Amino acid sequence: MTPSRDIAGLIEIMAQLRTPVTGCPWDLEQDFASIAPYTIEEAYEVADAIVRHDLHDLCDELGDLLLQVVFHAQMASEQKAFDFGDVVMAITKKMIRRHPHVFADKDGNVTPGHVKGVWDRIKAEEKAERAARRGEEAAAPSSFLASVKAGQPALSQAMALQTKASSVGFDWNDPRAVLAKIREEADEIEAALDGGDQDHIAEETGDLMFALVNLARHVGADPELALRGTNAKFERRFGYIERTLAAKGSSLQDASLEEMDTLWNEAKGAE
Repeated sequence: MTPSRDIAGLIEIMAQLRTPVTGCPWDLEQDFASIAPYTIEEAYEVADAIVRHDLHDLCDELGDLLLQVVFHAQMASEQKAFDFGDVVMAITKKMIRRHPHVFADKDGNVTPGHVKGVWDRIKAEEKAERAARRGEEAAAPSSFLASVKAGQPALSQAMALQTKASSVGFDWNDPRAVLAKIREEADEIEAALDGGDQDHIAEETGDLMFALVNLARHVGADPELALRGTNAKFERRFGYIERTLAAKGSSLQDASLEEMDTLWNEAKGAE
């Protein structure tokens, strides 16, 4: 098969990979649940390429993410549920519906605030329609926080929940107040450690992480990007430990914690 810029070629490749007997054994044994983690991973790799400002990698990672969409659509097609064309149709209809200020036959300027209001209203209507399709209760009042997506990464969800609550005044006015909350949560973890209840310790740890996200929001830092930066810093400093030990004819397994800690501080000082 010849590579092509046409999406039809990618759809055909996926169909061949999923063809019984002649297809790929690994692809054939997959289902929606087994592929879902790869879909999430590819989305993170797209974000990583953006953070690194690597447009070549971004092109490649977007292709990997697109493959995930095609993979899910192919499996759905095999079950006669929907196909790739239905996916495109659904998002096309949604984007046209959510942007009446762009696609409607009317003139006039629209403010960003008005656009946001229209977007929220239409999303609420779509949510009600989905609930009706699923036979869910429509009469019960929806929570103010219901619009925050539950399926997103926990850091992002925490940020979204806090931002939403802040819009109605449920928030601190000073980052130092958040710092006080962080100290309070740390004390509660210490008390939980004394108690030895693992579930309670995990719960208090979650509370501390939620408070840290709150601090990031108050100081204008994206918690996901901030943590990624710290991860990269950890890798650099740990790499220094490895290289320095190797230069001495030693290894991580042979080194003591005190020796590694000293080298860590050297790396920190050098930065």
